[in-house]
Amino acid sequence: MKKSKQKNLEKAGWRVGDAQEFLGLSDEEAALIAMKQKLIQLVREIRGDQSLTQVALAELLHSSQSRVAKLENGSSDVSLDLIVRALFAMGVSHQQVGKAISSS
Repeated sequence: MKKSKQKNLEKAGWRVGDAQEFLGLSDEEAALIAMKQKLIQLVREIRGDQSLTQVALAELLHSSQSRVAKLENGSSDVSLDLIVRALFAMGVSHQQVGKAISSS
């Protein structure tokens, strides 16, 4: 948000903050969410680069297409374990996963 817009909102009595503050997340919780988002983005990119359908990725994971859709949409019930397994199933290296994590 532009500083001028923020100042105008604050002048009008609004409180401006971020999602972490609004949700009351600790720094650790916010960092975990950011990391999951980066890894999910990588899953989408790699799946697209490999022209894999959600069904094909689900078969690699011995899971369902709907589970892959939930993974790619960042559903809160998708574990970090499943996200990383999806990356490894598509042939992503440990280094690529580490790079994605370090950029979050």
